[in-house]
Amino acid sequence: IHLPYCEALCTYCGCNKHITKNHLVEIPYVNAVLKEWKMYTDRLPEKPVIREIHLGGGTPTFFAPENLELLVRGLLKDAELAPVRSLSFEAHPASTTTEHLKTLRQLGFNRISIGVQDFDAEVMRVINRFQTVEEVRKVTEEARTLGYESINYDLIYGLPLQTPAHIERNLEQIAQLKPDRIAFYSYAHIPEVKKAQRAYSEKDLPTGMDKLNLYQLGKSGLEKLGYKEIGMDHFALPGDELYRAAKQQKLHRNFMGYTPFHTELCIALGASSISDSWTAYAQNEKTLKEYLRRIREEDLPPIIKTHFLTEEDQTIRRQILDLICHYQAHWLDRRADFTFSLQQAFSKLEQDGLIKIFPYQVKVTARGKSFIRNICRVLDKRMDRDVQERIFSKAV
Repeated sequence: IHLPYCEALCTYCGCNKHITKNHLVEIPYVNAVLKEWKMYTDRLPEKPVIREIHLGGGTPTFFAPENLELLVRGLLKDAELAPVRSLSFEAHPASTTTEHLKTLRQLGFNRISIGVQDFDAEVMRVINRFQTVEEVRKVTEEARTLGYESINYDLIYGLPLQTPAHIERNLEQIAQLKPDRIAFYSYAHIPEVKKAQRAYSEKDLPTGMDKLNLYQLGKSGLEKLGYKEIGMDHFALPGDELYRAAKQQKLHRNFMGYTPFHTELCIALGASSISDSWTAYAQNEKTLKEYLRRIREEDLPPIIKTHFLTEEDQTIRRQILDLICHYQAHWLDRRADFTFSLQQAFSKLEQDGLIKIFPYQVKVTARGKSFIRNICRVLDKRMDRDVQERIFSKAV
């Protein structure tokens, strides 16, 4: 569920968001999302059983606790919750109150993802994000006290002015606060698309091997603290549900990230959100204005773009999911798909020490885990086949 509002523009952010301090927008947007949801429930053959809910942003905690309650109760009114489920939300440390945490916990939410990005005040000032270490600590400790089962921190490497010393200080804070999961994302610099990123110049950004070294420093530091690498950009403590799913070869990934559940139907609500029915993708209107107009005028569904997956698409997706969830993929059941050109492309990756090739199977090496995106690109015929040129320039 995409909740797109933010009070301030964080210049690093590549998400679809709408900046405003006018909180009168909350109720109309909640009503629009519930109207869209009713469109689905009216057409489903039976009451849906929900296994996962994720409130993403924007900033979900831009919304007042009572309005988030209105949204969630409206969603669950014509649905049932699965006995085993994951209900999660993204939290900005500076805007997440005790009342937010209590309200969502009472509604059954059991996981929180805190947008930390970096603990250094100067790095945060450059990207126009203002929060304190104490605010992160307060949200973390209150969530733990209230019984949230999993606490995640989002961290980013490659931010402007970020150095190895910043990564080391971040690790010191993590050692104290011990979140259950860490998402360690690469900063994507796309100023031609996200104009706010022009607030700083490329000379302020670590690039190439300097950026890769930041990742390797963070990765090794997290592993020393007891975190296990469970997938692309993600680490978890052994007691976390996501770690157990990875160990049991049950890890899955959908549009929202890694999950212990196999998601065959993901209904996305709100502006720009993307649904996945396993055989098709559908994206809602990207602009907030158009999304609200279509809901208001009952021009439903508010979808702007679709893609129906061919049999080949579905095969490629399965292979990519196997690689990013289990670090291996095989073609034993569809050997004809293991073409000569694919073998050639994989051979280049094997020469670089990123994978090992077996009969109709590839396994990612320890070194290759940092370049899993490049390995997956080989499988997608819509992407450039010249993998060798892209390996180190696009992986981080």
